[in-house]
Amino acid sequence: MIINHPLKKIMLALLLAGAAAAPAIAQVSININLAPPQPQYEAVPVLAPAQVWAPGYWAWTGERHVWVRGHAIQKRDGYRWAPDRWEQRGDGYYRQPGAWVRDANYVYVKDKKDKKDKYDKHDKHNDKRHGNGNGNGHGKGHGNRD
Repeated sequence: MIINHPLKKIMLALLLAGAAAAPAIAQVSININLAPPQPQYEAVPVLAPAQVWAPGYWAWTGERHVWVRGHAIQKRDGYRWAPDRWEQRGDGYYRQPGAWVRDANYVYVKDKKDKKDKYDKHDKHNDKRHGNGNGNGHGKGHGNRD
């Protein structure tokens, strides 16, 4: 395709720039004038230790609100899940998508597997369970060999 006319080149450039900017516009929160219904009750299932619950929320289809069920998501240490929500600003309602937020109250808890074994097999001075070769008087082979 060959474009010789300068006005056509400008129009094509504007069209391509608009297409490139479209994904950024799609990420802006939704603004509607109809308030979402009250959240629905959901029974939270038993979750694996590495999971948290992302509660359900009302989404907008362009014509009406539809309920999106909650689901389990992978936990992130040091963060908490801030669920999807609708905010009223003036005459409109804006949906804020759920996101991970730093948890100011988070306290790192050391795992049991992170602790060093008090009788580490590489520590010759503390290995009393298996004998440390210093002749502790227990078992055969210690003492005189007559």
